[in-house]
Amino acid sequence: MDWQEIAVVGAGTMGAGITADLLFHGYKNIWLIDISLSQLERARKDIEHALRFYPLIAPNLAKVDANEALQQVSFTTQLNKIHRCDAVIENITEKVTVKQDLYQKMDEICKPDTCFIANTSCISITAIAAFTSRMDQVIGIHFMNPAALKSTVELIAGVHTNQDTIQKAERFLSELGKSFVSVGDFPGFVSNRISHLFMNEAAFAVQDRLAEPAQIDKIFRECFGHKLGPLETADLIGLDVVADSLDILFESYHDSKYRCCLLYTSPSPR
Repeated sequence: MDWQEIAVVGAGTMGAGITADLLFHGYKNIWLIDISLSQLERARKDIEHALRFYPLIAPNLAKVDANEALQQVSFTTQLNKIHRCDAVIENITEKVTVKQDLYQKMDEICKPDTCFIANTSCISITAIAAFTSRMDQVIGIHFMNPAALKSTVELIAGVHTNQDTIQKAERFLSELGKSFVSVGDFPGFVSNRISHLFMNEAAFAVQDRLAEPAQIDKIFRECFGHKLGPLETADLIGLDVVADSLDILFESYHDSKYRCCLLYTSPSPR
């Protein structure tokens, strides 16, 4: 392993899922960082659930003792604890100003050879790297949800990402048993540039009273063979995250097709 000590910053759905994935694959010395103690406690429960039940539906995952595995994770709100880490995986909110503040802080805290992995949905890796003094050591890995059950990710090198960082990231993914698709560094990359159009247009179809949400999802599952419909996918991701990502895509491309449906910003009661 190139990276012996890893930090996961952001203990939401993706942060908890990635931490569980690291534990399934034998990683130790993991730091899980979040500004909220309650979120960290929720993440602990989510990780424990994943460790106990994911092997039942994914036999390729190693069976681990959840209690012992959780001893390898330090849950903390103190960002300065990452100062010895070899790599940091960032999973915070999709807001450029918030990411800028975090990366500038991490750049000061971390040792010079620490690699930064951006698990961002839509923000350019080159733009994120520009917040640091180590632009060559910043790379994007777009994990899918749930992270431990998904076998493929998008791998995104920024303009300045060096070959050593790319190779370390590729070896890291191999250790996690994941394949990857290398894509260009454009906002949204491939998966979200396309999938968010589905989710956005599905919300507009509801807004126009074209069909009920369940009917729209049924068409995608039963006619197109998707495992989840676009609105179910939006629920899984989080409506706030979808809205933030659509805003970034709209601001990046100045294309009206990415203008966020108002149902994502003020959903109607069910």
